[in-house]
Amino acid sequence: MLSNAQRKLIRSLEHKKYRTLHGLFVVEGPKAVREFMKYQEPEILLTDVEDIRQVSFLQHPQDMLAVFKIPSFEQSEGDKEVFEGKLVIALDGVQDPGNLGTIIRIADWFGIKTIVCSKDTADAYNPKTVQATMGSLARIDIIYVDSLSEWLETLPAGMPIYGTLLDGDNIYQQKLSKEGVIVMGNEGKGISDEVRKLVTHKLLIPSFSNGDTAESLNVAIATAITCSEFRRGD
Repeated sequence: MLSNAQRKLIRSLEHKKYRTLHGLFVVEGPKAVREFMKYQEPEILLTDVEDIRQVSFLQHPQDMLAVFKIPSFEQSEGDKEVFEGKLVIALDGVQDPGNLGTIIRIADWFGIKTIVCSKDTADAYNPKTVQATMGSLARIDIIYVDSLSEWLETLPAGMPIYGTLLDGDNIYQQKLSKEGVIVMGNEGKGISDEVRKLVTHKLLIPSFSNGDTAESLNVAIATAITCSEFRRGD
């Protein structure tokens, strides 16, 4: 039976300050819980429907809920060479938890194992983000940095930095590298000025509409299109 202390702890994990304080986060749903259990044992595992109903963050609670430790993936300044030969996604102020969760799922699908986030990017362990990842969060290293521009400046010389920009070159006509950093920007403002200056390869996802069209693509959809082009021919 769920204790009062456990109930209070789980409910508190809806808020970032308590997730940070305890180093814990909540996963809901049997598929997602089982994905995380492949990599670590849960601190709390609930399968009783009534217990789950009392603490669930979902409108329609599922029949499994677990609490896991938040992994630590802090990258030291001397370890940037581990990214050589690989693709990495960097998120510059992506603020919607659902978008972040979908991007994590996209990264997993396209075999991109690391996402570097600016400090103003949404929390990867927000319940909404976790739910949107559908378990993919268990397989992706999420690294938060105080300054994304400073982090980019420490990358090995010659590492390409790609960014989707309105003044970029048509992505469908470019020869894309098998390594590098793919920067995706904020939902409304795009890539920040300080990060934009460091982009070495500007890419554009063109619109094929002949008339009025959407002002821009959702950042998660844009990430999927971009990652797909990088993996074309692999």
